[in-house]
Amino acid sequence: MSGATEPGFRTARGYRMFDQENGRLSPALEDYLEMIYRLCKDRGYTRVGKISECLQVKPSSASKMIVKLAGMEYIRYGRYEIIQLTESGKKLGSYFLARHNILTEFLKLIGSKNTLEEVELIEHPLTAATVSNLKILIDFFRSNPEIEKKFRIYRVKQFG
Repeated sequence: MSGATEPGFRTARGYRMFDQENGRLSPALEDYLEMIYRLCKDRGYTRVGKISECLQVKPSSASKMIVKLAGMEYIRYGRYEIIQLTESGKKLGSYFLARHNILTEFLKLIGSKNTLEEVELIEHPLTAATVSNLKILIDFFRSNPEIEKKFRIYRVKQFG
C-alpha cells in the first residue's frame, strides 16, 4: 500500500487532465493531427470534408477541432477550407503516425488480431520513451528471426 501515497499517483483521468494542463494534446486532437498529417503527405494540404470522412465524424465536429489545432499553431486553415500543416504540426503529426505504426507492428508481433481498434485505445498515454522501447523490441525480434520464431511457438503452446 505504500505506492498509493507516493507523490504523482493519479487516476487515469487525472493523468489526462495533468497532461492537458501542461500543454499536451487530448487524444482526440492527436487523432486529428495524425489524420491531417496522413492526408497532407502527398498533396501538401487537405480539407475539412476529407478529414471528417476519414475519421467518420460530422464536418462541424471536424471544423471545431481544426480551429483548435490552428489556434495551437499546428495547422494553417485558410480559404476554401484548405488545411496545411505548420512545421511543428508536421513534426508532431509525423511522430503520431510513427507511434501508430510501431504499436500496430508490436501488436501484430504478439499475435493481436484487431490491431486498429487496440492501437486507437492504447496509443495516446504512451510516452515517447515507451514507444522508442517498443521499436527497439520490434527491431530486436526482426533482426533475430530465430528468437521471433521461438516466441511464436511459445505463444501458441501457452495460449493456443
